[in-house]
Amino acid sequence: MKKILIVEDENDVVTLLKYNLEKEGFKVAATADGTLALAQMRRETPDIVILDLMLPGLSGLEVCRQLRRTDAFSRIPILIISAKGEEADRVVGLEMGADDYVTKPFSVREVVARVRALLRRNDPTHALLKTKVQRGMIIIDPMAHSVTVQGRLVELSALEFRLLHHLALHPGMVFSRDQLLDRVWGNDRTVTPRSVDVYIRRIREKIETSPEDPTYVQTVHGVGYRFADELTRSSA
Repeated sequence: MKKILIVEDENDVVTLLKYNLEKEGFKVAATADGTLALAQMRRETPDIVILDLMLPGLSGLEVCRQLRRTDAFSRIPILIISAKGEEADRVVGLEMGADDYVTKPFSVREVVARVRALLRRNDPTHALLKTKVQRGMIIIDPMAHSVTVQGRLVELSALEFRLLHHLALHPGMVFSRDQLLDRVWGNDRTVTPRSVDVYIRRIREKIETSPEDPTYVQTVHGVGYRFADELTRSSA
């Protein structure tokens, strides 16, 4: 049974989500405090976190940031649910490491669908995630969910890993932002093409020696992104 942690200070929202998620077969725990959420996760690690941004004490963004900086939690999918619906708010949430973003008021069916989609993407048995890839000095091992660059282990979130792996499986092939959204995020998404830029930037910060002059994940201006092959490795 998959475990979900809801971090939300509105009791009505917690009650609604808990009832419907448990009805779908999930084990659900909830807390209204960011600091307590981190402590609870150390006692029992969830499979996914549903996180409000506006929390008393430790904010949702800070919780998200700390989760992504902690090895034991860095791969856990994070679904933000927030009343802040502007694109800038979504981008900030994604930059902090969230995997998806839903605005309030929301459809419970949509939230359940997003949860299932994130859990599918994080499943190491997914067909797309079976092929180990080595390109130059980078090794992407789906079964271990590990990325090493020049022997250095790099921690990626589930969606960062999926995006990098997809690009590396097709070196030299250029994908538009919409193509990447379709192939990596799938149908259960409301993120925008700009979200792809956020994830690419985060990946570059983790794997590239010089993120501003990338060796591996390259921009094809006006088109999209590609993973370098031997003929294009020196391109920016």
